[in-house]
Amino acid sequence: MVKLLGRIATFITGALIVVSLGGCALKHETGNLVTGKQLFVTKCGACHTLSHANTTGDIGPNLDDAFRQDRVDGVKSTSIEGLIDYWVQYPNTEGVMPARLVAGQDATDVAAYVAAVAAEPGQDTGALATAVQETVAPTAANGKTVFTGVGGCGSCHTLAAAGTTGTVGPNLDVRLKSDCATPQSMQIRGATLEKCIHTAITDPYAYIPSGYAKGIMPDTFSKTLSPSQIEALVAFLSSAVK
Repeated sequence: MVKLLGRIATFITGALIVVSLGGCALKHETGNLVTGKQLFVTKCGACHTLSHANTTGDIGPNLDDAFRQDRVDGVKSTSIEGLIDYWVQYPNTEGVMPARLVAGQDATDVAAYVAAVAAEPGQDTGALATAVQETVAPTAANGKTVFTGVGGCGSCHTLAAAGTTGTVGPNLDVRLKSDCATPQSMQIRGATLEKCIHTAITDPYAYIPSGYAKGIMPDTFSKTLSPSQIEALVAFLSSAVK
């Protein structure tokens, strides 16, 4: 347990407090792994890499790397779950992660999912494999739901039509239409706004708008979202900025 806390102390200020508070021995309700994955992708994936969830965020710790040695040492998933739950409630105050980004049963579900898959080989199967994907009508209304929900787009982007104020990625009200209209973007991402948006979602680094760098936007949406969810996102975004 000391080794576990010691390795992630660089991520959590005062992580040793977990021992005195019994953070890894806290009693939890049973976590729902499917809900936990959905919440993780929506709320956490933009900042954290987790292979099973197909997320590649690098603003916060890579969760596979954070717990890889603990798996080797035989640390139980229940101990990892307790630590993650504590981490969600009391993140490093010097970092960018807000406290209680999820709470209550939602926090339990996220902690249970991460503890079950972090640093584990293979891929999610069964219900977990399709936890985020859903067949939807490709309408703007459904696209807004994806944008603010399982897509997790609002955590990084400002878009008035969605009521989101993220600042990690471009302000879509200001940048999306104009960036798609540049000659280089039209050549690479497509001549229409809709084609540009589709490429920006599924292959975000085919063309990088000025002022931004590779590694910020996840490049796994073609895996985490269904084709119809992506089409719905395109319909919503194209209508929102016209």
